[in-house]
Amino acid sequence: MRAFLLKIFLTAVLASALVSCNTVDDERIPSVPVGINLSTMDLWTTYGVSGYGEYNMFVRELGLPRNFSYVVSTATGYGGVLLISGVNPFTLEAGVPLAYDLSCPVEVKPDIRVRMESDGMVPVAVCPDCGSRYDVVERGGSPISGEALSRKLGLKRYECVQSPYGGYIITNRY
Repeated sequence: MRAFLLKIFLTAVLASALVSCNTVDDERIPSVPVGINLSTMDLWTTYGVSGYGEYNMFVRELGLPRNFSYVVSTATGYGGVLLISGVNPFTLEAGVPLAYDLSCPVEVKPDIRVRMESDGMVPVAVCPDCGSRYDVVERGGSPISGEALSRKLGLKRYECVQSPYGGYIITNRY
């Protein structure tokens, strides 16, 4: 019986160690307001995302996206917001909007923003300074190469809340 309990204990410790080795720190970017209102079907159709891998970037100080009407309450996070259609890494639901801060978690500077590049058929976010690459479509902004992978630093995630009017509101109300 004692050997059996020891075996269960060691298995639990090993499983815990394996799980903790795969965790990613996605909280290095400072918590600042995020509030992008795309709550109506018209706004969502114009500025939202619907196709797998389709994306849009919101950076207030750069006027992105073009022709988007920023209001006083609009806030685009620390370095801007990447809105992309992909797979929710927690529910595995496909075709959902996902949102991330554009600032690289390795650099932690609001003006060093990831850019989108095609990695085969699926776009990835790439830091122009450190070269880290992030899977923003299927793995929740987890690093896939570069310094971010070795340091286990992922992009900061924001929430996309569905509106009763056909669109979404992007926020950091975690």
